[in-house]
Amino acid sequence: MGITDFEPSFLVGIETVRQAHESRLATLVGRRLTGFALVRFVEDGDWFADCPIVLEFEGLHVEICHSKFDELSISWNTIDTAGAITGWEWFELTPEWSRSDERLEPFVGQELRQVALLEWRPACRDTAAGTVVVELTFTEGRLRIVNGLDENRIELAAPQPDDVRHRLSH
Repeated sequence: MGITDFEPSFLVGIETVRQAHESRLATLVGRRLTGFALVRFVEDGDWFADCPIVLEFEGLHVEICHSKFDELSISWNTIDTAGAITGWEWFELTPEWSRSDERLEPFVGQELRQVALLEWRPACRDTAAGTVVVELTFTEGRLRIVNGLDENRIELAAPQPDDVRHRLSH
């Protein structure tokens, strides 16, 4: 991806993700979201949803990135969003870090009240079954970073009935 020091560690399944990140994600509760960054293309402003979403909580960065049908990487304080994204000279568009997104902006300054992992468990078997979502509940509103089947997707609406919520605590 050309992001310096970003080395994703993709995990599959709710128990694996929970074991690796539950306690650290739970420590975000009570902190304010102070900023965020995602990658957009300079030429057209489109979001490049394959790259991680960086959320800043009072000096602590959590970096969330989905891949394939069921992989999730959560990393901590590895990405410098002031740095350039390199290695894209072959491509017609230029990626850069952006702090602009109408879905995320309303959450800046709000206190995080709850963190949960959601597991997609539909009644009928489908390709996305078992996919893990990071859900952040703020003072006003809820944000979910979802696997958009090989990329990140941001959702603000209520979870789907087939999502099983795993509330995190430390």
